Amino acid sequence: MSDFLGPPPRAVRIALRPALVLGVASVLGLAMFCWPLFAHPAPSEAAHTADAPFVFMATLPVLILVVLAELSRGGIDAKALALLGVLSAVNAGLRPLGAGTGGIELVFFLLVLAGRVFGPGFGFVLGSTSLFTSALLTAGVGPWLPFQMLASSLIGLGAGLLPRKTRGKTEIAMLVAYGVFAAYFFGLLMSLWSWPFLAGTSVGATAGLGFVPGAPLADNLHRFAVFTVLTSTLGWDTGRAVTNAVAIVLLGPAVLAVLRRAARRAAFDAPVGFGQP
Repeated sequence: MSDFLGPPPRAVRIALRPALVLGVASVLGLAMFCWPLFAHPAPSEAAHTADAPFVFMATLPVLILVVLAELSRGGIDAKALALLGVLSAVNAGLRPLGAGTGGIELVFFLLVLAGRVFGPGFGFVLGSTSLFTSALLTAGVGPWLPFQMLASSLIGLGAGLLPRKTRGKTEIAMLVAYGVFAAYFFGLLMSLWSWPFLAGTSVGATAGLGFVPGAPLADNLHRFAVFTVLTSTLGWDTGRAVTNAVAIVLLGPAVLAVLRRAARRAAFDAPVGFGQP
């Protein structure tokens, strides 16, 4: 019956300014991942190319905090915060279950479903909070964490931007396809994060997989493609994609129904009255 009630209200309302900040931050965040493919330093600057990942490690958390602060300016009420806390805790609890074995990670399927129901703003925030909370629980805090948070936030954002009117089996098929895409997208971005650290190492030089500052784009693309396939795609990403697809098919309809019921009962779009019985 919920299908006839129309889409549930957005948990995080995005005005023009937060939308612009979110768009600019997404573009800048992707640039922080993709910079090695387009870096062509002069010979005198090549020695400083290795500094870029460390600069981005310091910059990216600030970028995420700016977006979260902007989204919270009148866009997140107490009900949305409570729901965000619950889903972040559930996601943080789901992540250690697979222990990363063969790419079995359950954190992303719930992120996709929640972003689908509650909208792109909520999906972006949930992506960051879920990975941050789970990192605290699993002692996974490190220089990679801000990049994981941003990649997950982009996945939640994308799920919220999927066509809203699709329902039934077509919706599940769409979410399965997006879940598979999200698995490989996350792996691709995290490979881009780690790839520059092979520059100048014995692994990168011997296997021909490392980032070469100033090399032609085609050469670095080839090195990165081989690096990704050998270190990520064949195992972790494919396992993550299968996990997402199976979880969405088996649990997706029930979880979507629960989340939509929660969204309607929360009535995020309803005005808050004071002094009412």
